[in-house]
Amino acid sequence: MKRIMRGLFTILGAVLLAAGFAAACVTNPYTGRTTMALVNGDELLAMSFSEYKTFLNGHAVIKGTADAALVERVGGRIRQAAEKWAASMGQSDHLKKYQWEYNLVQSGEVNAWCMPGGKIVVYTGILPVTRDETGLAVVLGHEVAHALLDHGQQRMSADMLQQFGAEAVNTALAKRDQSTRQLAVTAFGVSTTLFGTLPFSRSHESEADHIGLILMAIAGYNPDQAPVFWERMSSAGGGTPEFLSTHPSDATRIRQLRGWIPEARQKAAQTGTVP
Repeated sequence: MKRIMRGLFTILGAVLLAAGFAAACVTNPYTGRTTMALVNGDELLAMSFSEYKTFLNGHAVIKGTADAALVERVGGRIRQAAEKWAASMGQSDHLKKYQWEYNLVQSGEVNAWCMPGGKIVVYTGILPVTRDETGLAVVLGHEVAHALLDHGQQRMSADMLQQFGAEAVNTALAKRDQSTRQLAVTAFGVSTTLFGTLPFSRSHESEADHIGLILMAIAGYNPDQAPVFWERMSSAGGGTPEFLSTHPSDATRIRQLRGWIPEARQKAAQTGTVP
């Protein structure tokens, strides 16, 4: 078993190294970080726009109500904040291919999301938790941040690396019996999930919290209300331990948000906004 695990790590290292050289990388203006982009950006946007249209065709989209107007209004302010911030850094081109769209969808699910390219959906089930315009700005700032930070592209790239790695493990152990190969592939999947995929997802959530807070402040909303909203979202009791979760714990998220509030106000002031 030790020989198998040593082999696994050797293979994993080789796969990651090869992928690192082969991957097209992009630098995000909102963070300054260079990240992997195994999926072409134009192709990703085309897929996103198509999937968004398909989703809307299969769900009850609400139009002409006060709540629908609220989603449009807050979404528009967050969009303007994103464009204003990008322009202040001389990076307006980063958003030139976005096709912003905001829709309220009838569903009891307490959720909202933004697909790559600015395609936003808010479920009616989250409105009792957001309560008002500022609460919704917290949610949309967070969701739009995922799109601005190219998290969808990074997530797809990471999934591709994990798939390539599992296939490499299976190929390298082709002469072993089936049970040994299965054990090795399972061990690879568990280790890459615990030590790669989950922390990767948690870092994305924290990053979206951070940038989303700045976006809502630039849009003129009070960033002090972000931790207040997440306190409302915090589920009662138990839950999945943070190290096994794709999201930070509620306590971690709220603590981080409070620590980022001064920076959010500073960024807003730099772009001429006083939240």
